[in-house]
Amino acid sequence: MSLTRREALLSALFGGSYLGLRSLATGLPVAFLANPLRADTCSIDTAKAQFIVMSTSDAGDPMNANMPGTYDFPDIAHPPAAMFPDFAQATATVGGKSVKMAKCWADLINSADPKIAVANRIAFVHHSTQNNSHTNQNKVQRLMGALPRQEMLVSYLAKQLAPCLGTIQREPIVVGASGPGEFLSYEGRTLPKLAPRALRDTLLSAAGPLTNLQALRDQDLNRLNALFKQTGNTAQKAYLDRLATSQTQVRSIAQNLLDNLSSITNDSTEGQIIASVALVAMKVAPVVSIHLRWGGDNHTDNNLQNEANQTSESVAPLDGAGMPRKTGIPFLMQKLTDLGLRDQVLFMAMNVFGRTLKKLGTAGRDHWGTHHVTVLIGKPIKAGVIGSMEIKNNEYNATPFDSTTGVGSAAGDITLNDGLAALGKTIGTAVGLSDTQLTTDLTGGKVIKALLA
Repeated sequence: MSLTRREALLSALFGGSYLGLRSLATGLPVAFLANPLRADTCSIDTAKAQFIVMSTSDAGDPMNANMPGTYDFPDIAHPPAAMFPDFAQATATVGGKSVKMAKCWADLINSADPKIAVANRIAFVHHSTQNNSHTNQNKVQRLMGALPRQEMLVSYLAKQLAPCLGTIQREPIVVGASGPGEFLSYEGRTLPKLAPRALRDTLLSAAGPLTNLQALRDQDLNRLNALFKQTGNTAQKAYLDRLATSQTQVRSIAQNLLDNLSSITNDSTEGQIIASVALVAMKVAPVVSIHLRWGGDNHTDNNLQNEANQTSESVAPLDGAGMPRKTGIPFLMQKLTDLGLRDQVLFMAMNVFGRTLKKLGTAGRDHWGTHHVTVLIGKPIKAGVIGSMEIKNNEYNATPFDSTTGVGSAAGDITLNDGLAALGKTIGTAVGLSDTQLTTDLTGGKVIKALLA
């Protein structure tokens, strides 16, 4: 009998036995449900393991242009504040230091709203991606060759994190690629894109799996209790009692997910954010990729209008009418908070390259491989601004920086060529991988201690 498209997607997401949903319903790890009599194994520090939500773009957006640190130089061009108030110079405290930045970033960092507050867990890393070509997006994701077997950083991390997070699959999930250049690969395979509305439609039918979570819970717990009564030991029974989710809890989980998924109305950034948080909550994959907009390939962008509008979408907590935005980082933080996931998810934004900061003024920006800014937000991240900029040949470049203090200077022990590898090792350390494993698997660079909480 042939499978329907919906059945095929459910099977792909949760396995033939819906192990992912059953894990969500019971609170028990996928590996334990699959084989209750065999202990699960995890090779990294489980106390540090994090899901990863990554934003990336092959357009080479001007994400770097209005970050903390760029307002220290008066000849760096920004969208005119008179036209775009979100880009007036403002200050916020990051890592104990007062830093100049675009008002939209300051509003996010200074926000007192507990659902979106990021002041104590946001970091900005000024570095180089070593290229200025759109087609090298996959190479940047592979840290320009620093990882073995041409594996992408997030795919490498997903493989290590999956057993520890109890996800149904090891591969990342792409919900936001704007084109083939932003697709991720895993062990050489290009991964397909999952549209947010397809996820919604698959899970929200009247007899959908989310409406049956409580029944799934009761079936599994009855089965396991019967099994352990016959063959289990005291430790296995205690493990089951410690992790088992109550009926009240599973009812709340199901309703929260149903409410969130039902609010997906499009496949744009809003839909991607809701879908990514739902996929994390359901423990489908360790990594989910989305696409936040920052201005695109803006060689010609009069008054940097596209840059201003799109960066505001991705950063500012409120729009021009004072209403909460549903298109960027604040909305992601809100959704993670609503589902109790803020401490379990590391957010990272890293694109293929940055753009020129001075050359064309407010008429647009060209590709620029020697300055980019990666943004990290999460519990394991120490707030701060890492690195700096210096002008060479009439344009601004990232500087080397010190791995311990994060201060940018020519004497820094992390050079421009080592920045990507250093970021990879640091993110790996933040989510629990050991120094030995990272040193063996990832060549070049060193851990940026200044980034770790």
